[in-house]
Amino acid sequence: MKFAWVVVLLPLLVLAAPAGASASAGHYLPQAGDGFHYTESWFLNAGTGNYSGYSEYSFINGSVGVTGTAPNGTDAATYSNVDTWGNVTGSYYGWTSSGTFTFSAATFRYVHNTDNQTGYVDPSVWFYVNNSVAAGGSVTLLNTPSTVVATDYAYPFAASSTGYVSTIWTVGNGTFSRNDIYGAFQASYSWSSYFDPSTGYVVGYSYVEHDVNGANGFTITDTLRVTSTTYPLTSVAGTSGGTASSSGSTISEPLLIGAVIVVVVVVVIVIIAILASRSRRPRIPQHSATGNLGFGPAPPPMGSPPPVRLTPSGQPAVQQIVIRETVKVPCRYCGTLMDSTATVCPNCGAPRT
Repeated sequence: MKFAWVVVLLPLLVLAAPAGASASAGHYLPQAGDGFHYTESWFLNAGTGNYSGYSEYSFINGSVGVTGTAPNGTDAATYSNVDTWGNVTGSYYGWTSSGTFTFSAATFRYVHNTDNQTGYVDPSVWFYVNNSVAAGGSVTLLNTPSTVVATDYAYPFAASSTGYVSTIWTVGNGTFSRNDIYGAFQASYSWSSYFDPSTGYVVGYSYVEHDVNGANGFTITDTLRVTSTTYPLTSVAGTSGGTASSSGSTISEPLLIGAVIVVVVVVVIVIIAILASRSRRPRIPQHSATGNLGFGPAPPPMGSPPPVRLTPSGQPAVQQIVIRETVKVPCRYCGTLMDSTATVCPNCGAPRT
C-alpha cells in the first residue's frame, strides 16, 4: 500500500467532473480529469519488550489524477505526495515524490509503474474498485482480497451536509511474516476501505497491524481520507446502510483542511514534548505481505558527542605553580634566621655548622 505522509497542503487539481459509467462495462470507467486529494496519517506505537515506549509517525498529503484513457481500457494517471516522518527521539525529515503510471479499468491492476508502490507482484490498485459488485462479493486491494460488506454504508465525512456520505465498505484481513531491519515478526492486519458507489474511487480507509515476536511487538495504524474530489459524493443520514438523502456536491472543505492542520501540528508538538533518550530505529516499511514501501534514505546518523574540555575553547591551560616550604634555623654567631640547607650565614658569613 502507499505510504508516506503532513502539514503542508497541495493545491487542488483543476480537473473536469467524471462522465457517467459505461453501460456495456457494467461498472464506472475512469475518465480523463478524474482526480482526488487525500491526507494520510501513520503511527507506530503500543510497543512492548524492546519497543516499549518507542513510537514513529508519518504524514502525507497526496493526489491521484487520471490524465487519459485508451480504447483497450488502460488509463494513464499521475500521483504527487508531500511526506514527513519522525520518531520519539526527535529524528525528523521530509521529502516529495511524484510520477506517472497506468492501470486497467478491466482488471483493476497496475499496468506500467505504480503510484510509488514497490515490492508487489502484479498488484491491484488501492484507490479504485468495481462499483457494480454486490454486498457479499469480493474485490482485491494491492494483494489483499477483501469482502464487500455493504454498498450503502454511511461513512463519516465532515464536508458533507449531513456529516456522512454513502460508500461501498470493504474489509480485508491477513497475516504475513515481517523480516526486515526491525527483526522478524508475525504480523496480522485488518483493512477497512470505503469507496464512492457511483465511481468506485476511494473515500477513505483504516488499516491496523499488530506485529509480535515473543515479548517484543508494536502496532501500526494507517488512516486515509480524501479531502477533495472532482466528482460528487452523496450525502446520507448518519446511520449505516442508509439511503442517499441529498445529491452530492464537489468537496471543497476549508473547515476540514483547517482541522487536519491543527491535528497534525498538535500531534507533532506532543511527540517532540515526550522525546526520550532511546536509540533511534529506522522506520518500519509499509504494511504488506510482499511489498516493501520504503520511506526514502534513512535519517543521517547522530554524530559522536564533542570531547570534554576542562578549560574554555581558545584559552590557554592554567599553569601549575608548586610552592615548597623550607625550615629556618638561627645563625649561632649573629642569630640571623637562614635556610636549614644553607652552608654559610647570609648576614655574617659564618659557617652554619
